[in-house]
Amino acid sequence: MTSLFGTRDPIEADFEELREEETVFALGPDAETLAKEPDEPGATQPEEPSRALALTDVIAPRTGPGEALIRMAYRMGVPSHALASPFRRPAAMRVMATVESPVTGERAAGVALRAGHFLVHGVKQPIGNVDFDSHARLNPGLERAIHSFSWLDDLAASAPREDCIATAERITTCWLDANPAPAKGAAWDVENVGLRLLAWLVHAPLVLAGQDGALKPRLLKAIEETALWLDRKAPRAGAGLGQVAAWTAITAAGLLLPDGRPRRLYGEAGLVRALGELVAEDGGTLARCPAAQMEAIRLLTHLIACYEATGREAPDALWVMRELLVPPLLALRHGDGALGNWQGQGAIAAHRVAALIEATGVRTRPLSEPQHWGYQRIKSGDTIVQFDAGPPPRARHARTGCASTLAFEMSDGASRLIVNCGGAAMAGGQVPARIAQGLRATAAHSTLVLDDANSTAVLLHGQLGRGAESVEVERRSISRRGNTRRHDATRIEASHDGYAARFGLTHNRVLTLSAQGGELAGEDLLVPVSKKGKRGKIGFAIRFHLGRGVEAHLADDGRGASLLLPDGHLWQFRLRGDAAGTSEIKLAIEDSLWVDGDGRPHATEQLVLEGLTSRGGGQFSWLLKKMG
Repeated sequence: MTSLFGTRDPIEADFEELREEETVFALGPDAETLAKEPDEPGATQPEEPSRALALTDVIAPRTGPGEALIRMAYRMGVPSHALASPFRRPAAMRVMATVESPVTGERAAGVALRAGHFLVHGVKQPIGNVDFDSHARLNPGLERAIHSFSWLDDLAASAPREDCIATAERITTCWLDANPAPAKGAAWDVENVGLRLLAWLVHAPLVLAGQDGALKPRLLKAIEETALWLDRKAPRAGAGLGQVAAWTAITAAGLLLPDGRPRRLYGEAGLVRALGELVAEDGGTLARCPAAQMEAIRLLTHLIACYEATGREAPDALWVMRELLVPPLLALRHGDGALGNWQGQGAIAAHRVAALIEATGVRTRPLSEPQHWGYQRIKSGDTIVQFDAGPPPRARHARTGCASTLAFEMSDGASRLIVNCGGAAMAGGQVPARIAQGLRATAAHSTLVLDDANSTAVLLHGQLGRGAESVEVERRSISRRGNTRRHDATRIEASHDGYAARFGLTHNRVLTLSAQGGELAGEDLLVPVSKKGKRGKIGFAIRFHLGRGVEAHLADDGRGASLLLPDGHLWQFRLRGDAAGTSEIKLAIEDSLWVDGDGRPHATEQLVLEGLTSRGGGQFSWLLKKMG
């Protein structure tokens, strides 16, 4: 996967700025090239071609030689006040502006906080029973909420500010008592530290403007120490969302703390580089995770609000990056407005997605044909199909990595027909931690599983091992002429090599959605890697996890099933071709589960097409058809 910006070292960039005018690169087709591309049926037409990939002035923040010297000196350890005001005493620590961010948290979680409970992934935890120490053993969701101070967004959304101050002061005091200085453990994970510092700065009126006179100097000291800690740690943090969170917080501190200009210049350069290592050219994060996509948008929106609070203009890079991040996120919305279950996430609720998009002010269409994001999207009529046609995230970007290659989800209007289980990232709440590993497996996704093996090795701590390295994709429109007009179906063919090394077979999947959205024809093929296929047979299963509330009934001949959606629409599933005529292949209905956006697991069902197939390859065709 290709990163959006170059990987040039910031120090080298500073010297280049001193020597000559910075070179500007175009990272995508210009407007003239885009204008010459054929308007093929089903092809994605960018909303604003000039902003899609031609990022001609966002390689790095534009600064003059003087600012480049300041940034370099700050990076080398010269104190900020010595650079900003060299002949004056350091200014007293304070937050110099009130930030009014359009980002809102979860009101229900905020109400629970005011009632004395943390509400994380649907589970309440009394504030008085929480161990705030960095080394305390907490479930991952609660641990992140506490140490990142993400709960401040929720609290601020729950009531007028004056009604929230007492709760904010109580929790902040507990945290400072347990973590008086930088140390090790979850509280000092770079991502949590970056998110925490940004939350303190954005929500300063909640935590600094109360009646507790002892809290304010303690917290200001913690803000100062945390910012200095991040100055040192951010450059060494691994690529990913954690590094972006760290540089975002550094930049916000440079904007909102006294004598902050050197830190701001330092932070802007680091942030642009970190964003380039996080985001691919089509705007999708390399984690391929919808929650990471939302978090990146949220961070940039908070930071732009910090610029506005101080009367400064945010660098163009931040505006353009945020506009690039939105279309891939929209591509994972189903007809109900909520997101699909990808890379361990539950179906993040529609109101959360809509609120975040509204906060950005970005108006665009979903990304349908990604280059690196990997999630193909087809929409015809009321039917939406999401298809994972990309390799799994690399180790340094994986958060709760799942072996989901060539899985798909499908919705009809507001009802979900085919889903993935999801929820591994929410383990420890209502999703039992002991099943989290299983929710990351290939079998927890609507795709083919060979010999009960994952297409990519699922390791501990959210990591992935060897497996699907290469995914080839072809998308095209198929024209069919009716009595009076042409009908265009969309066909996507993709293949992965996750089973090639172990079994000598590649998995090819073809999905074709009709022009009106009433038929999805699928074909799963196992193709031998070499011309001389292996002898013998191997077990396989093709799983179709059904959406919540879908009632499934097998047909009398055992070669199909009726699927009744909660809204009353009826779909039929049928085997076709060789699959329908093979006695060694059976269709069954089995139990499954589906995790919603609040981390609640729901009992569901799945269609399972399983049996034995030749090690020399196999072909299995099926059809989902809407009745009436």
